[in-house]
Amino acid sequence: MACANAQRLQFEKGGTSCAHFADMTILANEYMSATTHSIGADQMLSVAHAMMRKHHIRHLPVLTGGKLVGVLSDRDLRFVEALRDVDPNRVRIDDAMATDVYCIEPSTPLLEVATHMAELKCGSAVVMHSGKVVGIVTTTDLCRALADVLKKPVA
Repeated sequence: MACANAQRLQFEKGGTSCAHFADMTILANEYMSATTHSIGADQMLSVAHAMMRKHHIRHLPVLTGGKLVGVLSDRDLRFVEALRDVDPNRVRIDDAMATDVYCIEPSTPLLEVATHMAELKCGSAVVMHSGKVVGIVTTTDLCRALADVLKKPVA
């Protein structure tokens, strides 16, 4: 599997600027976008571009034979398409995708996900369960979670 071997992050209660949220356990599955869209590694960039535009998404899990092999972001796509002599109808997804994918379980604490994504400077975490892609957590999902948390009164 293409999932990065991410080490578990330890959070010290009271050791961060958001210590009053330390007792809150929000799980990834509460904010993930259920994955209904993925793309084959052998598809062309133009297919991914059209799919992203049609479904208003910025990240696509890339599969080969039903197994996760990478993630294609709209940023990766735009970068490759901007290169001279690149024809999006002839370049395959596996030539543009990221293969070092941050993968999590649905039960992973969202604080862990957000912290790790910030450290890696990555825009998404693929949610896996029993070897299958079941969702994706993106920076947009994390912003929604932050807004929900900030709306709640602090005790």
